Amino acid sequence: MSKRIRVLAAKPGLDGHDRGIKVVCTGLKDAGMEVIYTGLRQTPEAIVSAALQEDVDVIALSTLSGAHNQHLPRVAKLLKEKGASHILLVAGGIVPPKDRVVLKEQGISEIFGPGATMPQIVKFIEDNQPLS
Repeated sequence: MSKRIRVLAAKPGLDGHDRGIKVVCTGLKDAGMEVIYTGLRQTPEAIVSAALQEDVDVIALSTLSGAHNQHLPRVAKLLKEKGASHILLVAGGIVPPKDRVVLKEQGISEIFGPGATMPQIVKFIEDNQPLS
């Protein structure tokens, strides 16, 4: 029996819109992944702490507030500091293309914007998570 991919989904910062992340959580569960959703208004520190406590393979962040350049790199930095940079870090939301380049250089593996499909998200995670 193979291990199921464990995903921690979170909304960093003060953004109060969570419909998209809930849709993604359902899609990942339908694809056979185990998903833990931490809810709204999480700090990067709380996200990394929960990821380590839950021993996840993937962190999926959703951001719509425009604070992606503050929160996403902080999560990547904390993962590195905690010796957990093996956890795949992906994000979704409204992130301008010029910011995506910088965020990927800082450790975010992929950023899914509007129009991304569940098969694309699932395939990326399956192809790039640490169990593959």
